[in-house]
Amino acid sequence: MIKSAGWAILALMLAPPAAEGATFRYAASADLLGLDPYINNDGITNAMKGNLYEGLLTRRFDMTLAPALATEWTRTAPEVWRFRLRPGVTFHDGTPFTAADVLASFARITHDQSVFRAAMSGIREIRKLDDLGVEIITKVPDATLEQELPILLVMCKRWLEANNTEHVLRGSNAATFANSNANGTGPFRLVGRLPDIRTVVEPYPDWWGRPEHNLTRAEFRPISNAPARQQALLFGEVDMAYPVHGNDVPRLEQAGIRVITGPDLRTVFLGFDSFREESLDLKGRGRNPFKDRRVREAFRKAIDLQVLHVDVMRGLSRPTGSMIAPGIEGYSNDLDTPSVYDPEGAAHLLAQAGYANGFPVTLDCTNDRYDNDEAICRRVALMLARIRITVKLNVQPRADYFEKASQRGGYNTSFFILGWTPATFDGLNALTSVMGAGGGANFGRYVNPKIDILARKAAQEQDPALRRHLIQQALTIHKHDVGHVPLHQQVLAWGVRPTVADIKSRPWNDVDLRWVWMK
Repeated sequence: MIKSAGWAILALMLAPPAAEGATFRYAASADLLGLDPYINNDGITNAMKGNLYEGLLTRRFDMTLAPALATEWTRTAPEVWRFRLRPGVTFHDGTPFTAADVLASFARITHDQSVFRAAMSGIREIRKLDDLGVEIITKVPDATLEQELPILLVMCKRWLEANNTEHVLRGSNAATFANSNANGTGPFRLVGRLPDIRTVVEPYPDWWGRPEHNLTRAEFRPISNAPARQQALLFGEVDMAYPVHGNDVPRLEQAGIRVITGPDLRTVFLGFDSFREESLDLKGRGRNPFKDRRVREAFRKAIDLQVLHVDVMRGLSRPTGSMIAPGIEGYSNDLDTPSVYDPEGAAHLLAQAGYANGFPVTLDCTNDRYDNDEAICRRVALMLARIRITVKLNVQPRADYFEKASQRGGYNTSFFILGWTPATFDGLNALTSVMGAGGGANFGRYVNPKIDILARKAAQEQDPALRRHLIQQALTIHKHDVGHVPLHQQVLAWGVRPTVADIKSRPWNDVDLRWVWMK
C-alpha cells in the first residue's frame, strides 16, 4: 500500500518509543535537506540516506568496498561489467527488488536535475540480463566504476511510478514526495519525519543482512546553535552530538562526555567566479578581477591559514595546500604545503593587476554546513580588508546557499566557501566535480583545458602508478593557476555520552547507524 505524503508526520506523532536502552538519539548542526537520493549532495543528509537506501556496492567503516545489492561482479570486456543481484531482497514496502529497479534508478540519477548526474557520466547504459542480472556498459574503459557505484542508491520502480516521482525535480530541499518519504532496501526504514525537528528510523526487520548494532530506534535532531547542542549533550537529551568545538572539549570531558576526534577527508576551500566577463559586484564596469591569476594569487597570500587554525578552528583543523586530503587516491605531500601569509605581496599583486585600491566582492557563506563556516568567512573578510578588498558577507543556511551558487541558481556567486570529500575517495572525483569544466561543484565555472585532458586520461588509465601521476599533474596545474584556495581539512569531533557502548567514526564525518551499540 502506498501511503500519502503526510504519513511520515502522522506516524512520528503516534509511534511509541522503543526500549530506551536501544534508542539512539543524536544531533547535528543542521537538518537533512530531504530524503530523495539524487537531488542534494550534503554530508549529514547523505548519511541518513545511506541508512535507508543501498547501492549495488557499499563501503564498510574502513572505506573498503563490499557487496550490497550485488553479490558478485566481473569485467567481461574493457567497457562491460556484469553484476549478479542479491535474491530475496525487498523494499521497505514489501516490493521485491529486481533489475528493473536498477534501470529505473539509473534513468533517474542521470536526469538533468540530478546532482549526481556527472558521477554517472562514464556509464553509457545499464542493460537488464534477467530479473537478477544487469550489465553496465561504460563509454570508455573506466578505472573507477566500482568506486562510483555506492553513489547509485537504488529506488523502487513501482513506488516511483505510483507516486509520480520518476523524475528528479529542481531544488535541493524540494517538498516532493520522494524528498519527504523513503522506500529503500537499507537496514533502517523511515518511521517519521518533522523537518527541522526530528527524523526517526527503526531497523527494517526483513533486511537481507545481519545487523551489527543493537538499535531498536534512532532519533536524529538538528540543533544549529552550538551551545544548545552542547547543553543537549550535557543534560542527556541526546546520546551523541556533532560537531563539538575545540574550546568546548575540556568542559565536555570533565562532565564525562567522550570526545572522539579524527581526520576528516573533507577539504574546505574558497572559490572564485573566474568565468563571467563582468563581475556580479562590478556591474557596468566590464571587468571581472578573478579572471586574472594575479588577483587570485593575491587572495591566497592575504589569508592567514594559521590564524584560522588557531583562533577560529581552535586546533581542530589541518591547514592544507592541497585540494584533496591524505587518504584520497592521488594525494601528493609535495602539493600540500600551505600558502604563506604575505599581505604585502598580495597588495603588490593587486596593484600589478590594476586594483591597487581594491574592489568590492560578495562572499557567499553557509552558517550550518562546515565547522565554524560563518566564523571562517568573517575572519577571511577581515584579512582581505587589509589589502583593500571590500567584502560583503552573504551568510545563509546551506539549502539557500546551494540554490544560489550552484547550476540551479545560475551560479549566482562571485566568491564562495565550499567543502568537498570525493565520494569515490579518488582525486579524479575532485578534478571532475570541483575543478573540471561542467563539474557539479564547480560553482565558479573555473576552466583549464589541460586539467580536463589529464582527467580524461586518468579516467581511462588502468595502470595505478601512471594514473596517480596523471591526477597529480592536474592538481599541480590547478595549484599553480590558483583555481581555488584550499584552507584546511576539518578534524571530526563528536561528543558521545556513556550511554553509547560503541560508535564507529569514519573519515567523512557521517553517522552510520549500522555500527552503533548502546549500553
